[in-house]
Amino acid sequence: MTKRFFSTLCLALLATVTTIWIVACQPSTSVTDSKPTADTTAPVTSSGSGGVKDTLRLGAVLPATGDLSSIGAPMIKSIDFLVETVNQCGGVLGKPIAFFKEDDRTDPPAGAEAMTKLVKVDNVGAVVGAFASSVSTAALAIAVPNKVVMISPGSTSPVFTERAKKGEFNGYWYRTAPPDTYQALALANLAYKKGARKVATLVINNDYGVGFEKAFVEAFEKLGGTIVNKINPTRYDPKAATFEAEAKGAFGTKPDAVAAILYPDSGGAVIKAAFEQGLTKDVKILLTDGVKTEDFPKLIGNTPEGKLILAGAIGTVPGADGKSLDTFAKSFKEKTGQDLGAFVPHSYDAAALIAIAAEAAKDGTGDGIKSKIREVANAPGQEVSDVCEAIKLVKAGTDIDYQGASGNVDLDEYGDVKGSYDVWEVQPDGKITVIDRVSP
Repeated sequence: MTKRFFSTLCLALLATVTTIWIVACQPSTSVTDSKPTADTTAPVTSSGSGGVKDTLRLGAVLPATGDLSSIGAPMIKSIDFLVETVNQCGGVLGKPIAFFKEDDRTDPPAGAEAMTKLVKVDNVGAVVGAFASSVSTAALAIAVPNKVVMISPGSTSPVFTERAKKGEFNGYWYRTAPPDTYQALALANLAYKKGARKVATLVINNDYGVGFEKAFVEAFEKLGGTIVNKINPTRYDPKAATFEAEAKGAFGTKPDAVAAILYPDSGGAVIKAAFEQGLTKDVKILLTDGVKTEDFPKLIGNTPEGKLILAGAIGTVPGADGKSLDTFAKSFKEKTGQDLGAFVPHSYDAAALIAIAAEAAKDGTGDGIKSKIREVANAPGQEVSDVCEAIKLVKAGTDIDYQGASGNVDLDEYGDVKGSYDVWEVQPDGKITVIDRVSP
């Protein structure tokens, strides 16, 4: 084993012990103010607030590999693009942004290890990430006690709202994608609109899947629909060797549709198993943001007749409708050669908010960023969508209301945004087309 392995292991153990001691000794607090205030109850670490005052040290914890890598890789590129853009127009606090990227491998322990490295070695003040809700849960246990701000562009589990309401995050947690409380309602409405009255749920067994399932079941039943496997919900382990039982548990209940809340690699294996058992005929497949990638239909494959198994499946995903979306999409395409994928605008906006907040606070620490992030994201203030212009204005002392590429990014007291959702459909050639937009 290498010295680097032992070094990383020691850092992870140190951070874990520190977190356990803090959780045991700290009283809980409630988040009630409409604007963030100085926090006197947050745990004190040996280095004080994460980061350094005179430089923005920005981290990213996102899946370059693992089950969500097909969606995560473009998200990372959008933050690279933001950092390059800001550094070209003068940086933050008069200096270039120092950017540190870590791969969470779509794995909670790896995410905790990555966050430990960013906090203890790279001394970041804020982190964009994680994407998977289960990874964000693990990373938050490191970030919050060390006073490092986290802004997730895609962790949508309602669990984070519930925890924020209890005061567990002390204002260090935000996200630019709306929680699944809203998306589940949008998917339930979509299912009912398409004529489904008996729906089975099939979800990955983690914070994302189970949280979405709970909200979807409640919303669909309120519409008058029935969840046919409610008593024995189908939740799959992404590390399982086979998925025949899970496929039968959802598709074998003779539903009109299956609401499938999945990750690409493992979720594709479940649907393929259902097809191979002859269970997918005449069943509408409803999908969500976790699999909105053109690699997903190809992964599941074709019927013996050569048609895509997933052709005609529909899904929802947090939409992007910000004032700067068109400009951003054009610039991103020119720079990377890629069209915007799911959560790419949300990743860009997360990094932009951190940069603008640090400049407004004249402070690159987590406490500094936390003190200004809702002020620069929300009204009142001069609406501005160009990040360089926003930094220029706050540097001059002007109040702003940043209008992002993903949306208006108005952050509530629990770190959440609201938003609309795109409805997408898998075409016969495997392309994914947005066919509608719905709002909860």
